[in-house]
Amino acid sequence: MERFALLYQELDRSTATLDKRAALLTYFRDAPPRDAAWALYLLSGGKITSAKRKIATTPELRAWIAEAANMPDWLVQESYGHVGDLAETLALLMPDPDHAMEDIPLADWIELRLLPVANGAPEDRRDAILQAWRGLPLDQRLVFNKLLTGSLRVGVSKRLVQQALAELSGIDIARIAQRMLGAWLPSPAFLRDLLSTDILPTDSQQPYPFFLASPLEGDPGMLGNIGDWLLEWKWDGIRLQVIKRRGGVALWSRGEERLDGRFPEIEAAAARLPQDCVLDGELLAWRADDGAPLPFSALQTRIQRLKPGPKILKETPVQVLAYDLLECNGKDLRSLPQLERRRALESLLAQSPPDSPLRVSPRIDAGDWDEAGLLRAGVRERGVEGLMLKRLTASYQAGRRRGDWWKWKIDPLTIDAVLLYAQPGHGRRSTLYTDYTFGLWTGETLTPIAKAYSGLSDKEILELDKWIRANTIDRYGPVRSVEPQHVFELAFEAVNLSKRHKSGIAVRFPRILRWRLDKPVAEADRLETLQALAK
Repeated sequence: MERFALLYQELDRSTATLDKRAALLTYFRDAPPRDAAWALYLLSGGKITSAKRKIATTPELRAWIAEAANMPDWLVQESYGHVGDLAETLALLMPDPDHAMEDIPLADWIELRLLPVANGAPEDRRDAILQAWRGLPLDQRLVFNKLLTGSLRVGVSKRLVQQALAELSGIDIARIAQRMLGAWLPSPAFLRDLLSTDILPTDSQQPYPFFLASPLEGDPGMLGNIGDWLLEWKWDGIRLQVIKRRGGVALWSRGEERLDGRFPEIEAAAARLPQDCVLDGELLAWRADDGAPLPFSALQTRIQRLKPGPKILKETPVQVLAYDLLECNGKDLRSLPQLERRRALESLLAQSPPDSPLRVSPRIDAGDWDEAGLLRAGVRERGVEGLMLKRLTASYQAGRRRGDWWKWKIDPLTIDAVLLYAQPGHGRRSTLYTDYTFGLWTGETLTPIAKAYSGLSDKEILELDKWIRANTIDRYGPVRSVEPQHVFELAFEAVNLSKRHKSGIAVRFPRILRWRLDKPVAEADRLETLQALAK
């Protein structure tokens, strides 16, 4: 634990990327494999606590620290409100031991002391945590608490960790990133395979890191001649890779989740392809009668079913509109220009039958950017979100690299809604009310329709937080009901009918555009206005 705590301090205190990478390189070079595997897991966003594996809840931690530090509950709460980070608060409230316990490896703390008591009796979990609090010095106690709260944030991206491992092992970072996709368990065996120079059997099931487009917010004319760009529709579905290798088929979402079994028609179509390949594209629910995409909410009914039956397969058919070919017959094509990959994709899928659910995303023809703008203006009627712009000479990269792939989305839909509820945020915003619920008029009452937490400036957040505390009507746990006095303009991408919501509708990607201090509550929009936009 001492070695990992020192790494945490170095990463947390440094602002230089090269210094952070050097610290990671030193740690992974010198740490025992079991500790290194767990460090990799944690620094890549993994957590030892989850809804299914409870070690300690926030109320339990607060109660236990109050008991251990002989402190009233209200003082613990006030301390937390002042510090703003629960793990740090817990570490500061506990005095350092007179004699620190013998250093225990990070892996032993997790595998032998914490995981065995997970989901156990409260007294067993409490005893394990109090033993650590009473025996660890401050720096190690802080890291231990970070493991409990799942908030190990030290300004280190997954890619930075992968860069350090690539430098340590001499293996291409793309291969390391590829092997780290999906769910994996931290172990010396995984770490060994991750850094192996051999081609492993599991490599045939792994996707490539996704290339992500950047939002285009200015004039597309700044991109130069439109003839240098490939234009496609910006579909509203699930980004995924379809992998056919060595007789097997795998479906991977951009969220690094295997979707095998949920879309059997896609797997069957991929199995019939004449060549091994990796396709990148968009999974969409699709109307069979008029060849148009269904709303994203329809696709959600398929995502939640691990093994869909005949009824759901018939009611909600799906298609993959492929827009890139990353690999063909075992050859990595990502370094080829976009135009060459597109031609290879069209040639491959041209060999599929006409009714195949694997299709090429159509290329959009426009003579100039003005004509492209007119096409973009009418995309909502087509059930798409805008246009994708891809440089014809671009290679397929990893992550969000600005310059070669752009998403030129239409302006969002907007409504004016009333603030009804607020609750504290997370991380550095845990002491402020930053998560809001908004409503629209239904008759003479306000009906909740959306939650949003982004879009306000820091100054506006502080001002609104002060107002919320002074105008609270009621409390429901951490949630405050407030006087309906403020109107906000909300933006969203789409509106869908929904039986799961009291309002009967669900909005997609809601966010705050501005605080309408100029508008009285009585002039906020009505629910029927929003319902009229629903698909």
